[in-house]
Amino acid sequence: MLNAPDTGFRARLAEVAGETEALLDRLLTPAGTAPGEARLMDAMRHGTLGGGKRLRAFLAVEAAGLFDGPGDRFRVAAAAECLHAYSLIHDDLPAMDDDDLRRGKPTVHRAYDDATAILAGDALQTLAFEILADPATHPSGEVRAELALALARAAGAGGMVGGQVIDIAAEAAEAPFDLATITRLQDLKTGALIAFSAESGAILGEAPAEDRAALRAYALKLGLAFQIRDDLLDEEGDEEAAGKRLKKDAEAGKATFVSLLGLEGAKARARELADGAAEDLARFGAASRWLRAAADFAITRQS
Repeated sequence: MLNAPDTGFRARLAEVAGETEALLDRLLTPAGTAPGEARLMDAMRHGTLGGGKRLRAFLAVEAAGLFDGPGDRFRVAAAAECLHAYSLIHDDLPAMDDDDLRRGKPTVHRAYDDATAILAGDALQTLAFEILADPATHPSGEVRAELALALARAAGAGGMVGGQVIDIAAEAAEAPFDLATITRLQDLKTGALIAFSAESGAILGEAPAEDRAALRAYALKLGLAFQIRDDLLDEEGDEEAAGKRLKKDAEAGKATFVSLLGLEGAKARARELADGAAEDLARFGAASRWLRAAADFAITRQS
């Protein structure tokens, strides 16, 4: 079993979030003065800066901290956050979830317009790969290529996009999906990018395959536990604290971990996953303290 939540975890999470936010602020600077260029950058900044837990950044930074190496772990963290922001901007569009609120402020398509939101998401996606491919991220071209390959796999049809397609299919399904399908959906839609974020630390540190596999296993369990907690908060949480509309899946007739397992069953499954995630880190010893604390945070957070 995990220990009680580390009282220093939230401070460490906030520290990493602050450094990542500062780097994103520098990266998201206007690139030209022609009509529309400033509006595009404003929309990219609106969708990326000033909100969120930066959990993916945290995992990238802390996982890389387990290894010695010349790479810039905060640049990898920023790339993961750019990719995540792109996914949220597109997920909020009318053709997808049609949401008006994200992180307590208007979604990008509401603050600007649909076309600008699509382009802002596109630009953030490509920026993520630009960051990883830049020699400033790591002096080895092989390492940079491996990071880009891993992110592409996490983001595409075999990862986040594939999960979104399954989610869309749920709306037209004759009956709610079963537990195996919901688990597959969330492993792709949420878990793939979380797994990349942790695994990227081993790639950046040129670590052995066993270390990379352990971090990936940890992150997949953490990602699923995180999503179960999201489903619990959707049922029991507060919209103001969440900063977004709740109970969307229930209104659409979609299955969730709560609807399939019940409140207590979902809580028990989340705890089991978090404990298993912590066990995957045993090989790293005390150096993985903050990553273990992240697994507990995933299932105890209130937003």
